Amino acid sequence: MTDLETFRAETRAWLEANCPAECRGPVESDEDRVWGGRNPVFRTPAHKLWMERMGARGWTAPEWPSEYGGGGLSREQAKVLASELRRIDAQMALTSFGVWMLGPALLQFGTEAQKKRFLPEIVRGEIRWCQGYSEPGAGSDLAGLQARAVDHGDHWIVNGQKVWTSYADKADWIFCLVRTDPEAPKHLGISFVLFDMATPGVSTKPITLISGKSPFCETFLDDVRVEKENLVGTLNRGWDVAKYLLAHERTMIGAMGAIGGGRPMGQVAADAIGADDEGRLDDPMLRARIAELEVDLAAFHLSMERVGDQVKARQVSPAIASMLKYYGSELNKRRHELAMAAGGSDALEWEGERSKDGKAARDWLRTKANSIEGGTSEVQLNIIAKHLLQLPGA
Repeated sequence: MTDLETFRAETRAWLEANCPAECRGPVESDEDRVWGGRNPVFRTPAHKLWMERMGARGWTAPEWPSEYGGGGLSREQAKVLASELRRIDAQMALTSFGVWMLGPALLQFGTEAQKKRFLPEIVRGEIRWCQGYSEPGAGSDLAGLQARAVDHGDHWIVNGQKVWTSYADKADWIFCLVRTDPEAPKHLGISFVLFDMATPGVSTKPITLISGKSPFCETFLDDVRVEKENLVGTLNRGWDVAKYLLAHERTMIGAMGAIGGGRPMGQVAADAIGADDEGRLDDPMLRARIAELEVDLAAFHLSMERVGDQVKARQVSPAIASMLKYYGSELNKRRHELAMAAGGSDALEWEGERSKDGKAARDWLRTKANSIEGGTSEVQLNIIAKHLLQLPGA
């Protein structure tokens, strides 16, 4: 056996022995997701056990260095792990902005003390993060942010407001952009800082979306003390950190387009519409649309793997994240459009146990935000035109 074959065999055996039955199968609702943090919520004790076992092995962040709690796996080993997790239909052990966004930024820009302090806690699911970027007057023009940090020697005092802060009311800490030099050009004079959401002066207010539910919040910062040891990167050069993190966020949002959930769509449609004499969905047009989506999903999944390899080899433009974000967002919207069509009139139900409180309709409405969050689709297309296609005048 090759080293990789040995690793696969050992990984398969470990997963079979350690992934609880309750943590296998599609994620049916947000309650199945494990966010960790100081006040974690687990749907079952098995979900807690699964997070702890994967975290202890470093496999919630398999390619991070082992000295910071990660799995220390090579790219090839991480792909084997991912394929073995898919084989047993394992649910994600930890859903984490720390793993997806902040962690890569800390590995690139953080001090050794910051890495040793925060990364192991992120891997083990002991700290939950939110993102303080957008403001009421600084969305697509993020560099126009006005939350201001005033120097007080060994700390700053921060005042301002953030908006669309996902899960701010449940997060333990926030990674936040603040203006530390108001006289500098707007892309300069911005710093990237971390602080505890329990710090005096931090308050949140939930925002309800068209779906009737929402993870988003307004976040208010009133004389919030931020220690200077929590500056990530160089003072007034936080835009560098922000751009690096945004590439990971956009890839994360795009990846939603490659992730399925629940029963196969063809089965859902057949239950609602019926099957023909050959057992196929009795609607050839809808059947063709579902098949087309499945082919596109498979192609996108392979594209994600290829880009991951190119990123590891430093052979890809950072702007490729915009392509993944744009196409993944469109795929996710298509998937939920089809889910509504496949569900028939039952999919229109808004409340009730049968529809799981209108899950299909609410999820469909929620996908509309995919083309806004993390940078609008229009912004992504501009980036693709300028940096990937190098179109004149873009």
